[in-house]
Amino acid sequence: MRATSEAVEGNKVRLSVEVDEAEVDGVLGEAIRTLSRQARVPGFRPGKVPRQVLEARMGGAVALRSEALREAIPDFYARALAEAEIDPISTPEIDITSGQEAGALAFDAVVEVRPVVPVPGYGGLKVTVPSPVVTDAEVDAQVDRLRDTDAELVEVDRPAREGDHVTIDVHGSLPDGEEVVAADDLLYEIGSRRIVAALDEQLRGAKVGDVLAFSASVPATPPQHEREVAFRVLLKEVKEKKLPPVTDEWAAEASEFSSVEELRADLRARMARVKMVQAQLAFRQGALAAVAGLVDDDQVPDVLVEEELRQRLHDLGHRLEQQGISVGQFLELTGQGQDELLASLRIEAREAVKSDLALRSVAEEESLEVTDEELESEIDAMASRLQLEPAAVRERLTRAGRIAAVRSEQRKTKALAWLLDHVEVVDEEGAPVSRDDLRADQSTEVTTSDGGPEEGVGGIGDDAAEDVSEHAVADPGAGVTNGEVEA
Repeated sequence: MRATSEAVEGNKVRLSVEVDEAEVDGVLGEAIRTLSRQARVPGFRPGKVPRQVLEARMGGAVALRSEALREAIPDFYARALAEAEIDPISTPEIDITSGQEAGALAFDAVVEVRPVVPVPGYGGLKVTVPSPVVTDAEVDAQVDRLRDTDAELVEVDRPAREGDHVTIDVHGSLPDGEEVVAADDLLYEIGSRRIVAALDEQLRGAKVGDVLAFSASVPATPPQHEREVAFRVLLKEVKEKKLPPVTDEWAAEASEFSSVEELRADLRARMARVKMVQAQLAFRQGALAAVAGLVDDDQVPDVLVEEELRQRLHDLGHRLEQQGISVGQFLELTGQGQDELLASLRIEAREAVKSDLALRSVAEEESLEVTDEELESEIDAMASRLQLEPAAVRERLTRAGRIAAVRSEQRKTKALAWLLDHVEVVDEEGAPVSRDDLRADQSTEVTTSDGGPEEGVGGIGDDAAEDVSEHAVADPGAGVTNGEVEA
């Protein structure tokens, strides 16, 4: 078999395939043997039905040959993809140009591929990340949160202010006189907005003995049924929080540390780890967003967006199923409709595909190649994950026409690594941030999240092993169905 390719209009490639007559005869013979085993013809045992009888039952020799070719062309097409190293993004349009009735077979397959998009300025991108440095003020705030759990409420003789705890009698009535709010000796924290925001506003600056009268809208279900309620509030007591002093004795009681110094050191280390993870995620996501911003929307093929959207919907459904939640319940909990969810996911899918296309263009611009040894290493890793022999994985990938996809995904991974090595990284104040610190213990493997979300770089198959190629290993017939062969 021989395969050649040429570019045609609209990001498409025409793959011209020629199959020798001997190979076609082998396919035809195998089809006849299969039909002979499957056919149930009176007077003949399974597997012993003569060819002439099968041809007669199929409508003639040409009809039998057409059926054999219909079954064989998907395999020929997949092998041609591997030979020409084409990574398609859609199902092909196949046209048999010769050999339908006899002799060697020739057919053309026109298939869409990813466009090579321009990414001007990709080498001078800037990414802003939250500062991974922990300040003394942030440590102080954490210490105060710990102190707050040990705070005492102490009665004070002054007007109430934000954060105070007050004892109140609160009653609220509708215009018709029906009482809908009633509580006596209620301990209430000013600023909590537990009842209505207007209550907090009225209490600020009030003194013990004050009677507060005001009206406010009270939320109801559905929201358009809000009701106006007249409130009457008696302020009976004002207390403020008294935090314990920051001493070694307090630190020993409030934590596992014997001193304030040890406690602060532990808090700083914990906060540093959290801030570093946040900065690392922002670094990766910011770099992807920045390079995606170089791609125009009209350069993104709809077929890629729809495939990415389909994958995201599949992942969302799988995650919800694991949590025992239906899609309907999820929509109700998040307060959105199905169309709103689809619109949101479609926007995310488009941005992911733009990142995907941009990274592939970076790989092209920087001449980032994947060696045969690297490809074999990836196939070995896939085989290990799938608990198969590497030869079996390679054979299935070849039959599915996905070898080029594996190599392409590896190039994209290299492009992301190159990008993370070259973007300028600053914090919110514009101060430089060490790229080496951000990349410590970070993998540059291009993967999708299951949502989330930390997103991957998008496109058809963010992870060569798990998304594109391992699906092909599980389903070697992926790529073209028999029904897509056109004579």
